[in-house]
Amino acid sequence: MPSKISRTLIPVAVLATGIAAIAAAQSPQTLAPAVQPAQNAVAPAAAIAPPGGAPRSFADLTARLAPAVVNVSTTQKVEMGRMRRMPGQQGPQGQPSNPLEEFFRRFQEQQEGGEPVTREATSLGSGFIIAADGYIVTNNHVISAGEGRNQPVESITVTLTDRREYTARVVGRDTLTDLALLKIEATGLPFVQFGNSETTRVGDWSIAIGNPFGLGGTVTAGIISALHRDIGSGQYDRYIQTDASINQGNSGGPLFDLAGNVIGINTAIFSPTGGNVGLGFAIPAELAKPVVDQLKASGAVKRGYLGVAIQRLSSDIAAGLGLPKDKGEIVASIEANGPAARAGVRQGDVILTVGGREVNYDNSLSYIVATTPIGTTIPIELFRDAKRIKVNAIIAQRPSEAVVAQRAGMAGSDDEPVVEDNSKAPGIEAAKASLGITLQPLTTVLRQQLRLDEKVQGVVIAGISPSSDAATKGLQRGDIIVKIGQKPVSSPAEAAAAVEAERKAGKATVLMLVQRGSTPARYTGVKLIPAK
Repeated sequence: MPSKISRTLIPVAVLATGIAAIAAAQSPQTLAPAVQPAQNAVAPAAAIAPPGGAPRSFADLTARLAPAVVNVSTTQKVEMGRMRRMPGQQGPQGQPSNPLEEFFRRFQEQQEGGEPVTREATSLGSGFIIAADGYIVTNNHVISAGEGRNQPVESITVTLTDRREYTARVVGRDTLTDLALLKIEATGLPFVQFGNSETTRVGDWSIAIGNPFGLGGTVTAGIISALHRDIGSGQYDRYIQTDASINQGNSGGPLFDLAGNVIGINTAIFSPTGGNVGLGFAIPAELAKPVVDQLKASGAVKRGYLGVAIQRLSSDIAAGLGLPKDKGEIVASIEANGPAARAGVRQGDVILTVGGREVNYDNSLSYIVATTPIGTTIPIELFRDAKRIKVNAIIAQRPSEAVVAQRAGMAGSDDEPVVEDNSKAPGIEAAKASLGITLQPLTTVLRQQLRLDEKVQGVVIAGISPSSDAATKGLQRGDIIVKIGQKPVSSPAEAAAAVEAERKAGKATVLMLVQRGSTPARYTGVKLIPAK
């Protein structure tokens, strides 16, 4: 069982969500005094698309929209290493006696002690103006630095198409959706507006304008390839996929429909080389606009919260439950005294609908809850013990991410546990024959070795067959099986009995709740080994 979800789509490719960055310093731009009219004040001179036909040209639309798309550049100090003073002979005035020694003295890096060696790094991205008085939308990763892109940069410069430059301040940022709102001190600026991405259909035309590879304003066109795409970058994945060329440097730029409205914010590409291969992803306006509105109003984003950790119903988990794939999400853990717990939701419940909205691949529980007004009482339909039940929950406000992580018990140990495969307790051979795993009781000694809380109950995986489905699903020695088929197990005999009950019920896959160290438990489905 993997400890965390991978953010790559396939092993050979790279999801390029990093600043669509060009690490090169920029020279000051020449300032132009001209002021562009508001973009939405004048309609296109001619129809963009004849009825029933493809667009004749994107030129008029581009001329109207391009002035509202800007270049966003950031500057920050980057530590390259450390310089240490080399011992050795010194010449007159205390200087090294030869150029080679001077070279090493100045540039040897990564040595303990000495002075930090830094340089000024500049990164480039895109953005777009949404108000004539200088509000600009971009990606959070475009204006952030450091590991995880959550540290502020030293300065942000916005350059318009007419070469005017402004220093921007950050109004607010949201790491969960990778959005940021900037402000420059100017008036009478060209601007664009958000459209309704919910009416966008696969096959519609789309236009991307941005700053790929730092080249300046570039326009590309294509069609919408897919909607509600989950690329594994976060819990609110709901991307528009387009084949309009999007490259490094397009991050934060707008994706337009043929009416000139922003239907998405270009954020990620899927590419084995870092260049465009026809798979670009944009944050849809339906998700971005409420976030931007909150950032503009208060500088922060408030979201709904239920207090549950959930998992998608993968094919193996669905098979273990006897439910259709991608219909609902299973509660892997629940916050004590949280909104869901107070409503009666339990670990192992499958949430099917929330407020009458079906939970599925296109509408995840996280998205539905996050967009529900705080304080709202909503009905939740659950699947529990082969029955559908309903409870009512009051949506709370989502706390900070640090608090959420702390409540989930994300801190764990990477130490490999010492597990002895020497138990002869009843059920050992039966479990090994059915699942390909060897189980051992959770003793006091093992609990200490595995650093488990006293509340954790289950059986320990002491050995695992490399050719078993359990090994394929990522289970490993030291994992704790808490439940099998939604039934708690505390001994190898109970585990074997629970597996046999699932087999007699006609299940080919057994659902198990597995915990590793102090990280939250997760569900996984393991295929049964056919009886001989």
